[in-house]
Amino acid sequence: MDASYPFPVREAELWSRLGQVLPEGYSRVWADQVVLAELAGRTVSEALSAGLPCKRIWRAVWSQLELPGELR
Repeated sequence: MDASYPFPVREAELWSRLGQVLPEGYSRVWADQVVLAELAGRTVSEALSAGLPCKRIWRAVWSQLELPGELR
């Protein structure tokens, strides 16, 4: 865990964050269909199934969507 982000992002928080930055009802579709290079060519759903840390997944989402720094 790095000092810049001292708390782990859990799956429920990941879904909550996705729901906040994507149009209503779209986060699950996006998570199932958008392939992220930073997740080794996986979707968010595939990365979760593969056991990747939610923090890593969120950072890939953050980068893909070019979200502002305060949402990191």
